[in-house]
Amino acid sequence: MKAIKRSTAVALLGILHLGAWVMLFQFARQQGRVLLRLEKVEDDLGSARRRTSIPIQSVNGTRDQSGVLPVGAVVPSFRIPDLTGSPVGLEDYRGKRVLLVHWSFECGFCVEIADDLARLQSHLHDHDVELVLVSYGEAEDNRRHAEEYGLSCTILLQQEGERAAVFRHMGTPVAYLLDDQLHVTKPGAIGADEVSRLASAAAENPKRLPGERPLSESRIERDGLKRGTPAPLFSLPDLRGDVLSLADYRGGRVILVFTDPQCGPCKALLPELVEIYQERHDDRCGLIMISRGPIDADRQTANEFGVNFPIVIQPHWKLSKAYGIFATPVAFLVDGDGVIAEDVARGPDHILRLARAELIPKEKVGATHVSRPRKLGEP
Repeated sequence: MKAIKRSTAVALLGILHLGAWVMLFQFARQQGRVLLRLEKVEDDLGSARRRTSIPIQSVNGTRDQSGVLPVGAVVPSFRIPDLTGSPVGLEDYRGKRVLLVHWSFECGFCVEIADDLARLQSHLHDHDVELVLVSYGEAEDNRRHAEEYGLSCTILLQQEGERAAVFRHMGTPVAYLLDDQLHVTKPGAIGADEVSRLASAAAENPKRLPGERPLSESRIERDGLKRGTPAPLFSLPDLRGDVLSLADYRGGRVILVFTDPQCGPCKALLPELVEIYQERHDDRCGLIMISRGPIDADRQTANEFGVNFPIVIQPHWKLSKAYGIFATPVAFLVDGDGVIAEDVARGPDHILRLARAELIPKEKVGATHVSRPRKLGEP
C-alpha cells in the first residue's frame, strides 16, 4: 500500500514538473514573440528617424537638443521663390552677412516684432547685413502685409514640400545670423524677444553718440498698455455687419477680449465666458470679443458655443498693435471714462477671474439689476 502511495506521489510530482516545463516553454515562446515585435518596432522607428532626419553640415556637430543649429554650423542650402516667383537660393548670399528669419504674417509673435525689424532695416544695411524672411502663404498677402509694416527686405515663400530644412521642425519666429560663408555666428534666436534682440545686436552701432540709447531699448510696446492709459478707440464690424464702437460704452465699463480663431486657449475659454456673461448681475459692464477673422470662422465659433456677447473683427493685427500686445487670449478692462482700469489679463484663468469680478460682483448678486440702453451690436 505504501509503495502504491509512493508511486502515485512520484507520478503526480512528475506531472507537475512536466506542466511547469510546458508553461515555461509557452512563456518563453510568448516572450520571444514580444521581443521580436519590439525589435521590429525599434527598427521601424529607426528607419522613420533616418527618413525624417535633417542633414546638417557642421564644423562642430549637429543640432543641439532644442533643434537649434550651434554656432559655427553651416546652414543647409535651399532654393525658394521670392514674392515675384523667382527662385532664390541661400548660396546666392555667399559673401554677405545674412539675418535669416523663419516668419509668418499669420503668427502674432512675428507681427509683434514687425515694426522692430522694419525700423532696423536701414541699420542692418549700414552694417552689410541682409534681412531675409522665410515666410508662408500667398505672395499678394505677404506683399500687402510687408507694405503695412514698412518691410522692404527679401521675403521667400515656402510651399508644401518646399520648406527649408533649417526650419523644418521649428516654429515662428526663429532667426540665425550668418557670416559671409553662411556659418552661424551667434546662438540661434527662438521667439519674438530673442529674434528682436538678435536683430538689434546685428544692427548695433558700437560707436553710439553720447546719451544715444541702444536700439534694443527703443522697441515698441508689446506687453500691453498699462493701467491708467487711455484706451484706443475703435469702430469695427460685428458678425451681423453692424459697426460697434468703443465710444458706445462711454459711461459704463467694458471688457475687451482679444482672440484668434486658430488659438486653442481662446476656444477653451469660450464656454465659461459665455456662462459668466449669461449669469451677469451688473448690466453696467459689457463684454466685447475682438477677433482677427475670417468672419465665417467666427460665425461658426459663435454658433458652436452659443456666444451671447458681440464679436467684432479687427483688420489683421491693427487693434492689437494699438493696445500694445499680440498674444491671445488677453483682455483689457476699460472704465466709463475710456481709460484702461487694470493691467492686461493674460490667458484663460486671468480673463475668467476678471470677467467674474466685473460681471458677477459678489455685492451685486441678488440685487436689482441696473438697466442701461442696449449697446449697438449686443444681443
